[in-house]
Amino acid sequence: MKKTSVLLITIFVFIPFAAFCSELQNAIDSAKEGATILLSDGVYEGPVVINKPLTIRGSGKKAYIKGNGKGSVITVNAGYSVIENIHILGSGESHESIDSCVYVKNADGVKVLNNTISDCLFGVNFEGSNRGLIENNTISSKKVSLGLRGDGIRLWYSHSNIIRRNTMDKIRDMVYWYSSANRIEYNKITNSRYSVHFMYADRNTVTGNYFKNNSVGVFFMYCSGSRLEYNTITSASGAFGIGIGLKDASDTYISDNLIMYNGRGFYTDQSPNKPGTINRIRRNKVYYNTIGIQLHGTILPTIYEDNVFLGNIDTIVNDTPNSKLQINQWNGNYWDEYEGFDRDKNGYGDIPFEYYVYTDRMMQYIPSVKFFYGSPVISIVNFLSRLIPFSEPVVIAVDERPLMRSIIDERENEN
Repeated sequence: MKKTSVLLITIFVFIPFAAFCSELQNAIDSAKEGATILLSDGVYEGPVVINKPLTIRGSGKKAYIKGNGKGSVITVNAGYSVIENIHILGSGESHESIDSCVYVKNADGVKVLNNTISDCLFGVNFEGSNRGLIENNTISSKKVSLGLRGDGIRLWYSHSNIIRRNTMDKIRDMVYWYSSANRIEYNKITNSRYSVHFMYADRNTVTGNYFKNNSVGVFFMYCSGSRLEYNTITSASGAFGIGIGLKDASDTYISDNLIMYNGRGFYTDQSPNKPGTINRIRRNKVYYNTIGIQLHGTILPTIYEDNVFLGNIDTIVNDTPNSKLQINQWNGNYWDEYEGFDRDKNGYGDIPFEYYVYTDRMMQYIPSVKFFYGSPVISIVNFLSRLIPFSEPVVIAVDERPLMRSIIDERENEN
């Protein structure tokens, strides 16, 4: 089939709105399957619907497709279409109909590339669409409060897609529902709620992203088999501030991330929860969080190895009495609270590191006591309980081979 192209003219003031409103849609409808429609600089009125494989590409730097404030701006119902190098704006405001800048439905292999997306409730929405590529887009939502925004990128029953090098600011979430085997790589998300939120989504990979000033960095809920590596997750604060969260998440591999300045670095809730599975958390830098790791309802083991815990106010917190804390495995981690020696110079402490909680466990089990957090009263009572224990302290973690500072310094020099 011969590939054709249609060049749309730039808007001039004498073109009536009603006439130009249908011009782009007419070009789409009249183009042959597989054609490329080039948009010169100007404003093209939406909404438009693509029902055949097409490429719509801005030829310059100022091609706009502007919605009328109702519904989605571009709806793609045909696989292997491409939306590229366009400023897209002006969707409706309905969460129920998922009003989006780009709405892709039951269309595989769609590419959304190098676009600027703004003033849309949802940015890019894939539903039942697989093996697509969402790359190098700049996305923001409507200028409304956090809870009323839409998701920057939303996937629903969509698998094996690549989401790469997008920049998102002031969205709600980037969310994956029932969507598996996707790759989320080298994105930057700031000033939002969930940077990445997985729900019933398995075998996803999150690599090399930068998440800052969001309520939550990455959260896995009811997921299995995902990987989270080489990300920077910082400044997740507020009442629900979490760097990395796991809720009923199994067979999760979390490695080589920088987790810094968060309310909670890690939050694990009944994870893993599938018998015979283990979560592995290794080589992460857990720096200067209010809580390094918060454990909730531990029922199956997690392996923590070769992590660095530095400058956290509370390194580990367990908020659930009678959890099976002893089944967790701690090996070769660096603890800034460790006070042992390394007489054989092998890089590991000569005696195990044991993390106890004393009076401070009252704050873990009775949240109202946190009113006195950091007060002289709690500090004095906690000091006395360590000096002359008046109740049995609780062991939360035992690391048989605590890493010494010398190894950390060597790693930093290598990097």
